[in-house]
Amino acid sequence: MEQSKEMARIAYHALADKKGEDIKIIDIEGISVLADYFLIASGSNDSQIRAMVDNVEEELEKAGYSVKQREGYGTGRWVLLDFGDIIVHVFDKENRLFYDLERIWRDGKMIGIEALE
Repeated sequence: MEQSKEMARIAYHALADKKGEDIKIIDIEGISVLADYFLIASGSNDSQIRAMVDNVEEELEKAGYSVKQREGYGTGRWVLLDFGDIIVHVFDKENRLFYDLERIWRDGKMIGIEALE
């Protein structure tokens, strides 16, 4: 769990560094075998979304964690990064509203960055 906390903390700051909007952290450890944390963020346009995604990958790789799967990078509307213990979702505003992952994963616990520091 400490490793996934560290990964989520790094990913959160990497998203924030690139001006990610409305960054949410959902603790899903107790309800899913997929991962311990989901991070969800929005970007204003394709370029910003790719910059956020690239920064998350870069910062986590520096810390020794590599991405297992990446989906949606080409379109820049919803990019999913699967690092095993954490899954990062970066959306444009329209798709974030449409897919509403916060509602789908409402059984998870919404936490603030302070819970990971």
